[in-house]
Amino acid sequence: MPTLPAPRIVLNFSVSDPTAAGGVQGDVLVGAALGVHPLTVVTGLTVRDSSRTEAAMAVEGDWIADQARALLEDIPVHAFKVGALPGAESVAEVAEVLTDYPAVPVVACPVLPAFADQMDEEEMIGALCELLVPATTVLVVDHELALRLAADEDELQETEVGEAECARRLVEFGAAHVLITGNHRPGPQVVNTLYGSAGVLRTDAWERLPGVAPAASDLLAAAMAAFLAQGMAPQAAAHAAQAYAWQAVAQGWRLGMGHSIPNRSCAWTRP
Repeated sequence: MPTLPAPRIVLNFSVSDPTAAGGVQGDVLVGAALGVHPLTVVTGLTVRDSSRTEAAMAVEGDWIADQARALLEDIPVHAFKVGALPGAESVAEVAEVLTDYPAVPVVACPVLPAFADQMDEEEMIGALCELLVPATTVLVVDHELALRLAADEDELQETEVGEAECARRLVEFGAAHVLITGNHRPGPQVVNTLYGSAGVLRTDAWERLPGVAPAASDLLAAAMAAFLAQGMAPQAAAHAAQAYAWQAVAQGWRLGMGHSIPNRSCAWTRP
């Protein structure tokens, strides 16, 4: 039999999610669906069901780095996807790993809530802005997190900094692209906007689906990483990833008593 060509490879940093609604389990499903081979670095463990997270335990930063380096010394990687990290120490360790591979695209979707009670949030925000954001090819955030990353304390208390200004500042911090999602904003459509150094690069609007889709931005980021690993340009990858993520949520299942779980092996049409 002829030997099949080796797939492109994405290394995913994230927590373990036993439901596979998100986390490294969700990243593995996205990779399998989109034709890349997923590698995983576990950054934390969670006790959760489809309704809520009951407990979370962080993996120490040096263990996170050791997992990554063991893989990277053995297997060539074509993209990184960075999800939930449990604190500033882990951000520093991951950022140090990423600096050794400057030619490999990085998609980052920072998630704070799982470890909110175990971290110094101000220190975490500082580490993300100073260490992780400058290493990213595409930063995927909603407007609320973009504001927390880009605005100072006085601005947060006194006025709302606009989405475009948040994106401009995050690009100034070093992100090559910023994709701000509209998941948490009201309205019949979810509007996602990709920014770069020249401003708005593309805006896409999608019908808002009923219910709550946990880790929707994380799902979108994993798809972005898969498409970048396969050589797609960021603007095209952003649209393709949104199309895939929307279908995955639309075709999701309510497997337990809580939220619907996205169908990452969904049938969809590549734009």
